[in-house]
Amino acid sequence: MTTNTNPKACSPATPPADEAAKAAAIALGWLHTAKFLTTAPQLHFLPAMEVPEFAFVGRSNAGKSTCINTLTQQKQLAFASKKPGRTQHINLFSLGKQGVTDAILTDLPGYGYAAVPKADKIRWQQVMANYLVTRENLKAIVLMCDPRHGLTELDEILLDIVRPRVEEGLKFLVVLTKADKLTRVEQNKALSIMKLQAGGGEVRLFSSPKRQGIDEIATLLWQWAHPASDPAP
Repeated sequence: MTTNTNPKACSPATPPADEAAKAAAIALGWLHTAKFLTTAPQLHFLPAMEVPEFAFVGRSNAGKSTCINTLTQQKQLAFASKKPGRTQHINLFSLGKQGVTDAILTDLPGYGYAAVPKADKIRWQQVMANYLVTRENLKAIVLMCDPRHGLTELDEILLDIVRPRVEEGLKFLVVLTKADKLTRVEQNKALSIMKLQAGGGEVRLFSSPKRQGIDEIATLLWQWAHPASDPAP
């Protein structure tokens, strides 16, 4: 009798790597369904929604629009202004297959850009704070951060604002954008530091040119929106 010593023959029919790839494909297919829903200059213009809502926030020039466009595989879904800080509306995008909306992706205005008048900065800080505190269907916050600069004072203010909701179960993810600008050692250091600062939230490295972190972030968002039908093992 011959014993098969081929390690592949002893491995599971579907290795974990294949499961992760399958989960990412499902998640990215779902994100690709993103369609513009509405835009609002103030909170009271936002429609009441019952499906989970994911808010993308971050300092101007942190790479928020690039991240949204990369995750949804749509080059111009999120508007990247040539003059950072000028996009001053809350933009909502619907997600869901077969025309059924099962989640909302919200693009909040970038903050902290020096050329924006102080009065506008204060107004939008108030609008964003109110949104993050009062939006009832808000399921998760995705904070963009350029790891070369770390958390700014405004980022830390935002973290303080949302901390009570995070403690109550609101999901929180920090995306370290432009990771391709760092060496591997610098990436690992930035990741370690941010995990300490994120207060229990998730942290992922991201690079659009290098396709880094895209599958992980997409899968995480899909899982948060569909906790009862998690595609991952």
